[in-house]
Amino acid sequence: METELWAIGLVVISTIIGSFGSLYLKKASQHFKLTLKSLFHNHLITGVLLYLSSTIFFIIALRGGNVNTLYPITSLGYIWVSILSIKLLNEKINYDKWIGIALIIIGVILMTI
Repeated sequence: METELWAIGLVVISTIIGSFGSLYLKKASQHFKLTLKSLFHNHLITGVLLYLSSTIFFIIALRGGNVNTLYPITSLGYIWVSILSIKLLNEKINYDKWIGIALIIIGVILMTI
């Protein structure tokens, strides 16, 4: 089975959604308490729902291609999280991490061609 372009696109969308889920979980961790009220007034539910929707998109994408082609694309999530954490959480990325991001991009390209 050849991997279809729509499946690759859906996995990329899935990684973006999952990355936002990571950011919401990070925000939730700052004020996390194990009480029912806290769970519903926190970013925890949003983060979990984003991860869930990301997983659903990935499962749908698996219908359109091989897992050994589609799964490596999920590593793009590391890139999205890095970029979003700079923009939304004011985190800093050092030179070594930028090299890692470049290597991930090269690896994803090599795995999908």
